Amino acid sequence: MWQELIQEFEKNWQGYLTSAVVILAAAAAGFIAQFLISRLIRAISRKKTDFPGSLAVKHLRWPLRFALPIVFIAAASPFVKAPPSIQYGAGIILTTLLIVVFAWTAIKALSIVVDWSERRLRGGGRETLRDRRIFTQVRIIKRIVATVVVFVAAAIILLQFKEISNLGTTLLASAGVIGIVVGFAAQRSLGTFFAGFQIALTQPIRIDDVVVVEGEWGTIEEITLTYVVVRIWDLRRLILPVTYFLEKPFQNWTRTSAAVMGTVFLYADYTAPVAALRDKLKEVVTADPLWDKKVCVLQVTDTRDRTVELRALVSAADSPSLWDLRCHVREELVRFLTETYPLSLPRFRAVLDKEDPHEPRKTRGPLKKDL
Repeated sequence: MWQELIQEFEKNWQGYLTSAVVILAAAAAGFIAQFLISRLIRAISRKKTDFPGSLAVKHLRWPLRFALPIVFIAAASPFVKAPPSIQYGAGIILTTLLIVVFAWTAIKALSIVVDWSERRLRGGGRETLRDRRIFTQVRIIKRIVATVVVFVAAAIILLQFKEISNLGTTLLASAGVIGIVVGFAAQRSLGTFFAGFQIALTQPIRIDDVVVVEGEWGTIEEITLTYVVVRIWDLRRLILPVTYFLEKPFQNWTRTSAAVMGTVFLYADYTAPVAALRDKLKEVVTADPLWDKKVCVLQVTDTRDRTVELRALVSAADSPSLWDLRCHVREELVRFLTETYPLSLPRFRAVLDKEDPHEPRKTRGPLKKDL
């Protein structure tokens, strides 16, 4: 075979040299076109702030570096002379590369759409429930479409080979049996996959939702077709399958609204001035910008043998703000009690008797003291 190729090259070496020059020129033209397109996108993005040029450069930088040279080489391939066997092999390789780069570019284009839509929605400041609902749907749909693109690209690449194409025709007759076998074998995987679809449609959870799962408090950081990432308050990550949120109960603090309420518990003496504490609570939350001006209540929720339980209920626009607000309220109320009403802090009471405890009660003179 090699001797035949050498002989063929010696007979028509000028044509092969010309073909090599054409291929190199096409590849160089592709690299130059990629460079010019990138520069043009950057220039337009500088003039138009709403144009997603920076995102295009970020995501399409590497796909374009390979896509345009391959496209130019494919366009120049009719002018290339080579033996039939080499042309066949080169054609398959070139077609495979084109399919790969087009699939790669399509997936990156989806990333541009997702990032641009999130940037536009977040440009107004605080996120709303509608924004987080769109974030969740767009990200899951992007993963679904990317998965479909990969499967389609792989199928097209495999169908180029005659052996695989004939095998597919043979297996088509027994597709029903194969489908049943695959369904039983991959039942759990398919269930997880379809659970991702159900999460996208029904949305029991959304991106940035505040949840309590497995006794941990955190926010939904990422939702894929197979698993969900929960960012715990101390920056740990809890990885759960998507089926968890369809099969097990969990708490979603921001299901219908991002606003949440929180409690601050104080334990004071029975003589604690509840009315003064209630006024102080109102003063503290009014001066704090984290309060959403909706809920501010202080009540006696329990009585114990030595103390009373005071519960301050406050609200905020979101859970991070609520946490800071609760800490501030707790600090100010404790300071108010210690500085203004120190005798209202929890105390232990005892009765001290100097006389003989065996004498009749009426003859004793008890001395009561508060310790």
